[in-house]
Amino acid sequence: MQILAQLIGLTLVVSSPAWASDQPAGTTKPASVQGAATSRADNTEMNERDKSGATNTAQKQTNREGDRKLLAAVRRAVVDEKTLSISAHNVKIVVLNGAITLRGPVNNESEKKKVEELAKQVAGVTSVVNQLDIKTK
Repeated sequence: MQILAQLIGLTLVVSSPAWASDQPAGTTKPASVQGAATSRADNTEMNERDKSGATNTAQKQTNREGDRKLLAAVRRAVVDEKTLSISAHNVKIVVLNGAITLRGPVNNESEKKKVEELAKQVAGVTSVVNQLDIKTK
């Protein structure tokens, strides 16, 4: 019986809002941060661009050996560049018959240019379409 009481007490402590929250007890996030949509979070334009079929997305990536090898070489060139941020290391790279499409967020304009330059330097790349987006804070 005593063990059961201790377990119930522990359950109450663990499930209390103060324990589960990432903020001190008694504080709440302002309404503007509690899941409310803001204009910066609106990516409708990007979604429309992708639905049009005019841009290469990961779904268009082929499984041809040449494209896979080229993708691996471009990815290696980007990841090996230690001056780039984690975001830049993780950009999407789509290869279609030697043509590279770069997508995703990077921290600034210099990273955007650097990733494009790295892709262009890889042997076998016929063209690079840079659709990288610069993160807004």
